[in-house]
Amino acid sequence: MVGMSYFNSEKPKPRFSRWGIVSLLALALAGLSFLPSGYVIERPGQVFNVMGEIDGKQVISSSDLESYPSESRFDITTVSLLGNREANPNWIQVLAAWADPDQLVLPIDTVFPPNLSTEEVRAESTLQMEVSQQDAIAVALKQMGYQVPRSLYVNSVIEDTPASKKLIAGDFVVSAQGFAITTFEELKATIQATGDSELLLGLVRDGIERQITITPAKQGDSFVIGAMLGYTYDFPASVLLQLGDVGGPSGGLMFTLGILDSFTPDSLAGNNHVAGTGTISSDGQVGPIGGIKLKVIAAKDAGATVFLAPSQNCEELLGHVPSGLSVAIVRDLEDALIVLDQVAAGTKLPELKCTN
Repeated sequence: MVGMSYFNSEKPKPRFSRWGIVSLLALALAGLSFLPSGYVIERPGQVFNVMGEIDGKQVISSSDLESYPSESRFDITTVSLLGNREANPNWIQVLAAWADPDQLVLPIDTVFPPNLSTEEVRAESTLQMEVSQQDAIAVALKQMGYQVPRSLYVNSVIEDTPASKKLIAGDFVVSAQGFAITTFEELKATIQATGDSELLLGLVRDGIERQITITPAKQGDSFVIGAMLGYTYDFPASVLLQLGDVGGPSGGLMFTLGILDSFTPDSLAGNNHVAGTGTISSDGQVGPIGGIKLKVIAAKDAGATVFLAPSQNCEELLGHVPSGLSVAIVRDLEDALIVLDQVAAGTKLPELKCTN
């Protein structure tokens, strides 16, 4: 019997079918959707008109000052944040954000420092907003001609730090290393100069003067004592600011302008819609903030035609200003008021240009 071989004329089937490849891709994507990324995502956030109301209450009010109607609108711009240390965005969300020019992907450590919990970061953000509001009230009242005395005080103390069990919330700090201090900058400079040696602080607690010693600790490139300080003011008139659950110090400039516009007769910006951002110091200096490119998008989407930006953020905005929005760079309150005079007069603002 002759042996015979039989061959199948059909082509061999691929080991993996098309559906198998699709299934593998689906499984890979599903895995990415559950895998923490180590990043957070920033997006344009809400916009708040400080001349308006929130939950039926005026954002800016006073029981002591006469208020005036205004045609101007002043918006505080914010950035929304997706993710925190306990719940990162997944890789699909991160990849989508990287492809979207209206979103910003950041390493989580840049927003939530490893040495702080999410709750501590949020508490610090809330404190920064409270301090910025107090500074805004003080600057506005001084601009209106009032005298506003201030004192440096301890707002809170972080556990397990050099200041823990030595400083308490409400302490007034009046001296450091035997020299009188009146500003946070003076205290910070003294802490850095002291390094890891003993720091002698003069306090007033419950009306009684006392002295304590604290040894600062190294944190990164600087020394810290572990206390959050701010200014408490003796305001000659009561001004109440209500903005709900918004944190950070970046609303300082716009709060200041809103207060001035609320309690002075003229509309500072005429009938124009002005948005902006920037911290405000007790002497009226406007400081830099984060997320500026996202904030101009939020401002434009809300209908603003003018945006006030800190001078230190100028370079970030070059080439990123939405069409139809004029950006004015300001260094301090005086600069901002000059810009508003031009806006109210209908003067066209110049193209964005950064100078040293």
